[in-house]
Amino acid sequence: MDKTTSFDIAQAAGVSQPTVSRALRGSPLVNEATRRRIEAIARQLNYTVDKNASSLRTSRSRTLALLFFEDPTPDESNINPFFLSMVGAITRACAAHGYDLLISFQQLSSNWHVDFEDSRKADGILLLGYGDYHLSRARLEALDAQGTHFVRWGSVRDGQPGITIGCDNVAGGRDVTAHLLALGRRRIAFIGAATDHYPEFEDRFTGYGAAHAAAGLVADPALQVDAIATEAAGFDATTALLARGVAFDAVFAASDLIAIGALRALHAAGLRTPHDVAVAGFDDLPAAAMANPPLTTVAQDVARGGAALVGALLDRIENRDVGDRLLPARLVVRKSCGAAA
Repeated sequence: MDKTTSFDIAQAAGVSQPTVSRALRGSPLVNEATRRRIEAIARQLNYTVDKNASSLRTSRSRTLALLFFEDPTPDESNINPFFLSMVGAITRACAAHGYDLLISFQQLSSNWHVDFEDSRKADGILLLGYGDYHLSRARLEALDAQGTHFVRWGSVRDGQPGITIGCDNVAGGRDVTAHLLALGRRRIAFIGAATDHYPEFEDRFTGYGAAHAAAGLVADPALQVDAIATEAAGFDATTALLARGVAFDAVFAASDLIAIGALRALHAAGLRTPHDVAVAGFDDLPAAAMANPPLTTVAQDVARGGAALVGALLDRIENRDVGDRLLPARLVVRKSCGAAA
């Protein structure tokens, strides 16, 4: 008689083979009733774990998985260009440690995180982007609960699941706003979704408010308009701001893509940058230097960030102590803000 396999149990239980695998190793992703049914069927079929196969599954693949969140883009890439700029640094860091890199999208409509855990395609996961953080947090908590080694790029805050590497968004937002204030701008708009659904933007908005407070000013709430990180959203948000009829002499956009959209909207309205309205962004994408006029922005250190992501993930894989890490931001001054009066 052939030896019982996990596929036999899956057929008898009416579930998938990966579900059987998770249930028999006690994964919290399988509910209690299903786990008990699978265990009972395994006993009835005299199923025993193949220790040799188990050993193979737990051996290292020497591969890391880099998963992108699908962002809306004007082309078919669906990848935020800021994250594309990190790929080179991540690839070089993997190669330096003797690891291959597997690149894919986060398919939020499926259990992509479970698939990588069960198949052992990779020893750990790097996550870039997450869309609405409230929707993504449950996925991150599931990864953490099942013991998956993962590190993500994002806003560094207390109480988050897993390990996070990120830029000092608060300091960056404060520095660029202080620069605009030093140039004599007093009505500075903030364009970006300033809520905890988008914590990096919220941190930049916090820095914007802190710079106003340090100058003895209070930012006008009417000068904040929500936008996601696309040129189209920046254009629409700036157009909406203009329609409010409130005076403003500068725009701090929560990303370069938003800022480039803002430049287009201001030009379409017959306003000159920086003469009428100064504009600054965040990220220092290659497109920022090529904008018309070249865009003042806040640079995130993508080379250092990519290396830090890989280093932290390898520390997790090797069970070394590792924690969140905040990297410095750097103000890059270009012509879109003009000079002091």
